[in-house]
Amino acid sequence: MPIESLFPTRVYTARLQGRGGGPLRSQLLRECRQLRLDDRAGRRWSAANYPGGYTSYGSANRMHTLSPTFAELQRRLARHVNAFTEALELDVAQRALAMTDCWVNIMPRGVAHGLHLHPLSTLSGTFYVQAPGGCPGLKFEDPRLDRMMAAPPRRRGASREIQPWVTLPVEAGELVMFESWLRHEVPPNTAHADRVSISFNYSWF
Repeated sequence: MPIESLFPTRVYTARLQGRGGGPLRSQLLRECRQLRLDDRAGRRWSAANYPGGYTSYGSANRMHTLSPTFAELQRRLARHVNAFTEALELDVAQRALAMTDCWVNIMPRGVAHGLHLHPLSTLSGTFYVQAPGGCPGLKFEDPRLDRMMAAPPRRRGASREIQPWVTLPVEAGELVMFESWLRHEVPPNTAHADRVSISFNYSWF
């Protein structure tokens, strides 16, 4: 057919590593839970900005510089960041991407994270430390949605690549990466256990 797909929005998903990732994830889970107990400033920030849940975004958002365990996560992310950078064909020969932010998110039952993007970053992502059955996935918005002023709805069963919203399921041990301008949200957690993740940003400036 004489139709081209232009301006694709690419999202990277993979397991952090094959076998052997369990011990790191277990240690990260322990540290995430301990951080929630110790981080008074983060709990105050979360009460105002992350109702019902906990995030260290407003208090301890450079965990890769504070914890050897998070630094190990950064090291294991490197090959995935390189692979995604290659897939996006980004020219970073003169200046490499560097992790600028790394923070913890803990979402008990009923907690949601509203629609947002990650300003002043190049690539963003999340590593799922604990993802109980029934917990929500990561929901992405078509970046052109606000320009579709007269567009009819898509047919039921339309291809995923042209849907206005796409939700990717999540699983413990997996990571998702995307360009930082892509808006996304997390619907309310319907599981009885906490959904625990570590989010991060990479930048080239």
